[in-house]
Formats: sequence, structure tokens, C-alpha cells
Amino acid sequence: MEISTSDYLKEHGIKPSLQRIKIYEYLSKNKNHPTVEKIYNDLIKEMPTLSKTTVYNTFSLFMKNNIATMITIEENETRYDADTKFHGHFKCTDCGEVYDFEIEDIKLQDGTLKGFQIDEKHLYFKGKCKSCL
Repeated sequence: MEISTSDYLKEHGIKPSLQRIKIYEYLSKNKNHPTVEKIYNDLIKEMPTLSKTTVYNTFSLFMKNNIATMITIEENETRYDADTKFHGHFKCTDCGEVYDFEIEDIKLQDGTLKGFQIDEKHLYFKGKCKSCL
């Protein structure tokens, strides 16, 4: 049985407003790692009262509750991902698409970061995708 978006948000301590539900559903369905601008422009058509501030605040809440991650491959471009498990990203330098790829969990040599706590891990590659080659 598939859990509803509303119930999923509740399970993660988030009050499921219509805007939060729509934003999370959009993020889950669109695996292209959208920006706030892209999400806002696509959802404003069906939710005329939506603001960019609401989208930013919603992502802040999603990240705080570990149901979304922020991806910063370029300094001036922040994207979001509903897939919170550790995986890599590839950004095409021609078309700008961002793709997920699976990776084995990186094993650090014993003692490499002794005395440190790792809270986040990121792995990014840039180049040309299959379509642009």
C-alpha cells in the first residue's frame, strides 16, 4: 500500500498544507533536480497564491526534517532532490541537465577524519551527457 503525500509529511513532523503537498509531489515526480524558480514557475499556474518565499520556506522545512536535500553544483544555482539517500550527481555542461547515479558508499581509510563527525557527503561530476555527445 502506497502512503499518501499528506501522511508522509505527517510522519516526518510536517503539517501537510496544500502548498507543501504540491511542492513535495512536484519534487518527487520531477527527478531533474529543479530550482526554486522552476518549481515556482510550474506550480503558479495551478496555485496562483504561491510565492517564491513559500517555496524557499517549504524547502527549508523539508531539509530540516530530512525529506529533501539541497544540491549546489554551481555556486549560483541551488537545486533540490527528494532522494535523500547517498548518491552522485552528473551535470551536463552543454544542456544543463542533472542526472543521478548510484555509487557505493565511500569508505574512508581508518583514521582519515578521526575526531570529526560527517553530516553530509556529496559527489558531483560535470561533463557532457549521452544526448549532447
